[in-house]
Amino acid sequence: MRILVDADACPGRDIIERASKESQVEVIMFCDLNHVIKSSYSKVVYADSGFQSVDMKLANEAQKGDIVVTQDFGVATMALSKRAYAIGPKGYIYNDDNIDKLLFERHISSKVRRAGGKTSNAKKRSAEDDKRLYENLKFLIEKSLSAIDYI
Repeated sequence: MRILVDADACPGRDIIERASKESQVEVIMFCDLNHVIKSSYSKVVYADSGFQSVDMKLANEAQKGDIVVTQDFGVATMALSKRAYAIGPKGYIYNDDNIDKLLFERHISSKVRRAGGKTSNAKKRSAEDDKRLYENLKFLIEKSLSAIDYI
């Protein structure tokens, strides 16, 4: 079990590493060549700077039981299809019960923007988001580790 992070625009990388270190879980951060990420704990994997290259590299690497941290619902869907866990950088857990709704809402928002309409901006990151990310990531780590122990 590993934690795979879509790290190009991922706030909370320090929180992810803290939770991972406490459970001694490997972290792999994926980013494109236009970003520089340094970490003394995580492995950093670079992808080409092409469209969706980081997303595809991360999705191809994901395996059953891994935890994928991404704000991209498409990447989360690919992770869930491989029986990996998925969580957003604000700590919301994606699962089979909510991903279809999230994808549909993304589709509708995209249609509104293409038609010249406006959609709401993302809310600023809060201390509650940091707390939720840490607590839900720890929850998924324990859940994944207990599933491995069970096998």
